Amino acid sequence: MSSQSVTPASGGRRRDAERTRAEILDVAQREFARHGYAGARVDEMAALMRTTKRMIYYYFGNKEKLYIAVLEKVYSEVRAVEATIDVRHLAPVEAIRTLAELTFDHHDAHQDFIKLVSIENIHQAEHLRRSEVLTNLGAPAAGLVAQILDAGRAAGDFVTDADAIDVHMMISSFCFFRVSNQYTFGTLFGRDLAAPEHRDRHRAMTGEMVVAYLTGNGRPARPGRR
Repeated sequence: MSSQSVTPASGGRRRDAERTRAEILDVAQREFARHGYAGARVDEMAALMRTTKRMIYYYFGNKEKLYIAVLEKVYSEVRAVEATIDVRHLAPVEAIRTLAELTFDHHDAHQDFIKLVSIENIHQAEHLRRSEVLTNLGAPAAGLVAQILDAGRAAGDFVTDADAIDVHMMISSFCFFRVSNQYTFGTLFGRDLAAPEHRDRHRAMTGEMVVAYLTGNGRPARPGRR
């Protein structure tokens, strides 16, 4: 048999394995987000896929490794969105506003991510710490913000002595809260944070909040000034 006839079959098996792995991750993501780490059942995931628990473990080893793989997937997707921002061709103010708005869009469209982060916080990040992928995944986010801040200070646009991680937290907190707390907030204040009529306003608020902070707009006057 020639090598030409073997290679396509090998490539086909690889593609099938990648597709199966991706399908398992998609189902596991939904189940972990819905039921939490403790409540999710691999048997139920297998039933939803019409496969076997043994097949899932063939690809991921055990439940914890599957959960960690899901966390790696959802966090990597956020970093991929951030990587689309070309800071070299955007003015600093526009770059930080774009980052805030893209973060808002991602969190709004990927609510499983918010649920999974909340679940992992309940577990005090014990699974996240076991992943070499995840423990290093914060650096690109902080690095991107630091790049924008450096450019903004050099251009004279940003006057606040801001820390990159603080700015990242500032952006994430608003985007995260409107999804994670939508039910309790809605019950207490009678406002559905997920209602379409609030989306554009909240998206604009996210960008303008961080821009105002960095540019010093809205800062209270110093004592003795008017």
